[in-house]
Amino acid sequence: MTAISVLTTERLTMRAPRLDDFEALAAFYASPRSRFVGGPLTRELAWRALAQEAGHWQLRGYGRWLVEAAGTPVGLVGLWFPEGFPERELGWDLFDGQEGKGYATEAARAARRHAYETLGWTTLISLIADGNAASEGVARRLGARPDGRFTHARFGAATVWRHPAPSERAP
Repeated sequence: MTAISVLTTERLTMRAPRLDDFEALAAFYASPRSRFVGGPLTRELAWRALAQEAGHWQLRGYGRWLVEAAGTPVGLVGLWFPEGFPERELGWDLFDGQEGKGYATEAARAARRHAYETLGWTTLISLIADGNAASEGVARRLGARPDGRFTHARFGAATVWRHPAPSERAP
């Protein structure tokens, strides 16, 4: 079993997804908020999504963390490279009611730092579905820039946002 690092920021704890996160994840995937990431989904498919999150850590050695603020699950943020993606991705999904608080940006910065400083990566993208203005805002705050287009077989058209390389980021 892969040991999953716990990351902390000023306001957030980023930890391994676990079984007791299912209700929060199922609620997210049942909502219209999930439309940019393949939803809405049934509870069965939300269960499979939770298993996929946990399994990605085992198969790749990295993945997305369940993000908590004051002990409350607020979303999933982290490193992602499932089959069918063009490169390793930094992705973020916030649960209903958690947007507008800076959680995605804060957690994504921590995940990107982990990718560059701990895993030694030199590049990273975010795939943002057409029409997802909120995620485009997060990408801009992180210093990412549009770098082409990609069409995923299941999720459809997206813009590739390229994150600054470690050498390009401010200290």
